[in-house]
Amino acid sequence: MKINGYDIKYDEAELKNRMENQTLEIRLIAPDFEGYKNLSEGNQKALKHLVAAARMINDVALMQDHPANISQKKGLEAAATDSSYAAQALQLFNALNGVAGFNGVDKEPVEVFAGLHLLPGHNFYPADLSPEELRNIVSEMLDRGQKDEVQKILSARTMVRRNGDILKAIDYTQYFADIFAAVANELEVAAHYTDDAAFKEYLGWQAQALLQNNPDMDMLADRHWALLQDTPLEFTLSRENYDDEMTPTVYDDETLKNKLAENGIEAVSKDTLGARVGIVNKAGTDLILQFKKHLPELAVKMPFADTYRQNVLDGEELKQTMVDVDLIDLQGDYAQCRGGITTAQNLPNNDKLSVQTGGGRRNVYHRQVRMSVDREKERKMLERLLDPALHRYFDGEADHLFVIGHENGHSLGPDSSYQNALGAYKHIIEEHKADTVSLAFMPEYVKAGVIDEETLKKVYVSYIAGRMFLAARPHMMLPHRMGELIQFNYLRKHGIIGETADGKITIDLQNAVHVFHRLLEETIGVQLSKSGETAAAFVEQYTEWSLLSQKIAAVRQELGIKPYKRIVRYF
Repeated sequence: MKINGYDIKYDEAELKNRMENQTLEIRLIAPDFEGYKNLSEGNQKALKHLVAAARMINDVALMQDHPANISQKKGLEAAATDSSYAAQALQLFNALNGVAGFNGVDKEPVEVFAGLHLLPGHNFYPADLSPEELRNIVSEMLDRGQKDEVQKILSARTMVRRNGDILKAIDYTQYFADIFAAVANELEVAAHYTDDAAFKEYLGWQAQALLQNNPDMDMLADRHWALLQDTPLEFTLSRENYDDEMTPTVYDDETLKNKLAENGIEAVSKDTLGARVGIVNKAGTDLILQFKKHLPELAVKMPFADTYRQNVLDGEELKQTMVDVDLIDLQGDYAQCRGGITTAQNLPNNDKLSVQTGGGRRNVYHRQVRMSVDREKERKMLERLLDPALHRYFDGEADHLFVIGHENGHSLGPDSSYQNALGAYKHIIEEHKADTVSLAFMPEYVKAGVIDEETLKKVYVSYIAGRMFLAARPHMMLPHRMGELIQFNYLRKHGIIGETADGKITIDLQNAVHVFHRLLEETIGVQLSKSGETAAAFVEQYTEWSLLSQKIAAVRQELGIKPYKRIVRYF
């Protein structure tokens, strides 16, 4: 079957197999959810408009991701009314939230249509622009004195198009002006209905930020959002830059890298937009806040802490809010389930103006995502791979505690100038750093009485067996998985992970924390180096795909992997 001239790549039987047997459902909350029914009438009305805004943001993300996304989605939706084949293809499209994307298992991207491939510059850059041509054009523009335009081209908030023999950057507020205006209208209506003053004020600032070509407006919206702690509702307009493979390549040319530095230009990958809507869960939030109050103590214990500024601290003030959220909708970047779906998020990122000018950050945890787990398959995996003496320490709630530590870890360590200097490796190193912060500092929560020694063992075993036991060899576009492989190999090298006589994996829990601290120190050293070459060498050293990793992956695949995610929405 052709859609707009492109053949669906898989036959109907293969599509059905993927969508029925290889897909994990993430069921979000419905109108009969107790937390929704307990909201005021005004907040219930506000949520409907926030969901409408989120659906529009999804269209923006589709346009950022691939030039054919919108037309192919509309084509599939039209064909799906009469064709089960098109309906299955539409499910795959919606799982990837695009015409192509990685699924976390296959080495090559999954493509819904033959001939429509994932682009390294996505739709942020012209489809026919190569990294080499980008470097040449940027260099020539700098030589011509076009510093300001180059700064815009290499900024996080622009779409780049050809303009003769050079490039032109168009700010998101201009490129997506019509959609942004409609989103802003929905946010203003939601602000009218909500009875929470702080949330109302944030929505007003976020609406204005969508209407003005002014990074300061994003900064002010981010600052108001980061202060939200006791509000009943959750709405996030996320801006993260994991997808853009093109912009970091300007640092591959040492001469250009120096030229950019001389002009005071920092290349920042393009932001893909996402939208999250939910209801804050008070009980879950109270647990997370127990971890929050110890962040200042951890900040001073970070390796080389006296050589960089901790963004999370302003003197003694902790600039961090944290909430646990029951999810109503995930759209845009959140819905691009390409190799996984996030269980939590710490924003704004260090490259954002609000953080760079002293604003705070906010952690949001996704309850419905972390509860969507196949416990029976976990049990079988443990029986096949893990030393039986350690089975009692494998615990889903302990993994949530690790995630809290991971998100807090993003608030600690060197700022974005160090991270961005690592080029294509910045996301791998940063996600790995956040993992290692959580693992190295988890014993500090034992000392503080937040968790006990038994729980600490559960955190370590649950993380190693639940996350480091990879189902497939990861690649550069899966930074979380690459980080987990680095840690797995590092622990093996230092004797923390071993094998019993009968081939089961064992963990030296007594000495693990010392090795985690050593790894954290090496990782911070990589960020402080501001060297892409140093980062590349570190990643290459610890991402060997060993026979043990192959054995683990084979077992995981034999037990059945569900690399695709279906977000089930009820609003």
